[in-house]
Amino acid sequence: MKDSHVADDVTRAAVELFARQGYANTSVQQIVDAAGVTKGAMYHYFESKDDLLFGIYERLLTLQKAHLDDIIARGGTTDEVLRAVCVDVLETSIDSMEEGAVFFRSLNMLSAPRAQEVTRRRRAYHDEFAELISRGQAEGIYRDDIPLAMLVAHFFSDVHYLSHWYSPEGPEDKTLVAEQLTDLFLTSLRRVDAAP
Repeated sequence: MKDSHVADDVTRAAVELFARQGYANTSVQQIVDAAGVTKGAMYHYFESKDDLLFGIYERLLTLQKAHLDDIIARGGTTDEVLRAVCVDVLETSIDSMEEGAVFFRSLNMLSAPRAQEVTRRRRAYHDEFAELISRGQAEGIYRDDIPLAMLVAHFFSDVHYLSHWYSPEGPEDKTLVAEQLTDLFLTSLRRVDAAP
């Protein structure tokens, strides 16, 4: 997918329409009309409506993976790195909450190859996240009495549930929410006998 104002306009229009009407009830014609572009212009950047749905989430996946790699590369203690990763994924998910909500509601409508690509990319992210927890377990700071997959799922269930309760117009700003959810997760992750 190429970068362009057209692609951005189409994506924005699609997100608004998918959120309001649902993916299945939104036509390509409605999307291009709302974006103020032609079908030809849209098809220059997106092969299909399926490609557009994938593209909505692909932007967030790409951003979060780049941030993850940057945070890990900066280094620090395991706890500092994991904290920064958790805060980042929560903040970026809040910034793209409408896109995430649309995607998760419509994920089952993606073509099999696109769904497999999303699964592959999410798994790659989760594997790096899990590696940070494993490192903390080896260092004796994180509990190891619960399966690693369950610890990862515990954190990401909070991320994926954000759109059900968080409102940018509410009293809590995104950074406060991200820090509080991160603190809750890391507290649940720490061994009770670990040194402070």
